[in-house]
Amino acid sequence: MSTRIDSVETYAHLWQAPAYPRRWVLWDTAGDVLVFDRDTNGVVDIDDGPTRGEVLRRMREAGVPESDEYPGRPCA
Repeated sequence: MSTRIDSVETYAHLWQAPAYPRRWVLWDTAGDVLVFDRDTNGVVDIDDGPTRGEVLRRMREAGVPESDEYPGRPCA
């Protein structure tokens, strides 16, 4: 159990207050919810199912915005 908690805590920056508002967005891509980083303009890789589920739960609890529209900038 400690390993799972440690694994989840490595992503704590995703639900804690960012340097500027709305850096992180939960992006619903037709049924799969991804964590999108507007700063790097890409998806955050979160490994396994249980950790990913807990990270998404904590982000929602913290009020991270959620959208089904692409939240990033156009790719160059």
